Amino acid sequence: MVTRWIFSRRFSSQIQPSFVTTPIFYVNAAPHIGHLYSSVIADAIHRFNKITRTNDSDDCMLSTGTDEHGLKIQQAAIKHCTSTEDYCIAIASKYRALFDRFKIDYTRFIRTTDTDHRKAVHAFWKSLAGSDSIYTANYSGWYCVPDETFLTDSQLKVNERGEKCSLESGHAVEWTEEENYMFRLGRYQDDVRHWVKGLEGRRIQPDKFARILLGYLEEPLPDISISRPMNRVSWGIPVPSDPSQSVYVWLDALVNYLTVAGYPNENFRARWPPTVQVLGKDILKFHGIYWPAFLMAANLEPPHQLLVHSHWTVDNQKMSKSKQNVVDPNERAELYSHEGLRYFLLREGVAHSDGNYSDTKILRVLNSELADTLGNLLSRCCGKALNAASTFPAIDLEAFEALKEVDATKRMLEALEEMPDKTLGHYRNFNFYLVVDTVVHLLHTVNNFFETTAPWKLKKSDNPADRAKLNTILSITMEVLRQAGIVMQPIVPRLSMQLLDKLQISYSARTWNDLTLCLRTLETPLGEDNSILFRRIVPPAQTADEMSLPEKHVPRKKRKQSS
Repeated sequence: MVTRWIFSRRFSSQIQPSFVTTPIFYVNAAPHIGHLYSSVIADAIHRFNKITRTNDSDDCMLSTGTDEHGLKIQQAAIKHCTSTEDYCIAIASKYRALFDRFKIDYTRFIRTTDTDHRKAVHAFWKSLAGSDSIYTANYSGWYCVPDETFLTDSQLKVNERGEKCSLESGHAVEWTEEENYMFRLGRYQDDVRHWVKGLEGRRIQPDKFARILLGYLEEPLPDISISRPMNRVSWGIPVPSDPSQSVYVWLDALVNYLTVAGYPNENFRARWPPTVQVLGKDILKFHGIYWPAFLMAANLEPPHQLLVHSHWTVDNQKMSKSKQNVVDPNERAELYSHEGLRYFLLREGVAHSDGNYSDTKILRVLNSELADTLGNLLSRCCGKALNAASTFPAIDLEAFEALKEVDATKRMLEALEEMPDKTLGHYRNFNFYLVVDTVVHLLHTVNNFFETTAPWKLKKSDNPADRAKLNTILSITMEVLRQAGIVMQPIVPRLSMQLLDKLQISYSARTWNDLTLCLRTLETPLGEDNSILFRRIVPPAQTADEMSLPEKHVPRKKRKQSS
């Protein structure tokens, strides 16, 4: 039995390195919006960790990459009339290009065909064998090629054509008999259950997925096959000391997280275990049962936390090639920009429920929030009409005290004071949409403040008191934008950088510790970039009248918060 201290211990009071991972993505097809969603979630966590650290942000790592072995890849390469190697290189390059365009700040892009990964898989296999967790057996059962897994009778159904298929994915299965290496999964069942319940019930987030895992663990776990005959699955890593077998693609893929940390070199322990592993709900069992069991068998600590997210539908229909409704993020970014699409995914996605992608919805959200609310506010207070000198003005304390008596000012300052703590809690709970809700609410209060105080009227006056009041209104507005820009860095890094650059905020002053009210006592010049922060989007097929129609939008109060 595994000793529980390995995976139930808490982090020490010393700040630990941050290690966030995406799943690695299977290269049987080009990336779609679901792959991007996993990546922007992980990237937002990673960027948040960097700006909240009191020590060196270089201690933060983010890994992503591609899973390139298995029978499906062999078949895909044949279908595309190319070699397996060339096929993998082509698809992996598409993922890397996608992540670069969407500003995924990865530390390592790993491919399971990398040399150091093969070394790590061999070392890990030997560790499993050394703990007597592996044995050979003749194995027979229903095998699902698309899912790369054997299925029990309870995991099967009969489709409308009378064929057996996977209950979960709907993919066809075939009866297979072969000799495999088996992993003693049942031996670690109690310890896996104990791990799932750890961190005071916050090990698996949202908690609905912890309940799903605990449901799986109510029944005895069968031992699982962890190899395939090389004559059937030749595109894989050979089993150490037995070249007639290749390592099961899921075991091979999961080891990628160890490879990134530097395993099997001893210094890998400085970065192990991962802080947060982000994954889709379709691979929950692999990461929530098999992965911790494998690690326990190798006497290694499982991940600190799993963040499981749901999927995206398109106009309330499941994405599928047959329906021709798979959303290509590169194509949509041509319409909505990379930052706009990234914002929408984090703005509208909630981990516990499937999100619904809609071109109508994304258009409304981006125009309303990024163009009209945020971008227009920056343009108004930095533009020549109100700010001819193009400066971040100093506040006049007498004017500021007078403005504090105005209800709109009070509401704005109250929202500004509350924002750092509120957004900090939402980031820590992975509720990115609530981070955005809080910031957008603040921006609405400052827009109301701007309209109420009417600085354009003060611009026409020659009275020094009116000039002081105008500068104070602009300075307060820019202070709100400064703090909003810092908070939004993990959500829209490029837009936030453009905003903060315009306000001439130094790179060293863009951390969470800089979210305190800063009243300017000296006037400073603004940046020279006069480009619009986010330009309103009007598709060629739509008229301005159509764009002004009210949006049908689900009220926020109906969207349950992740626990």
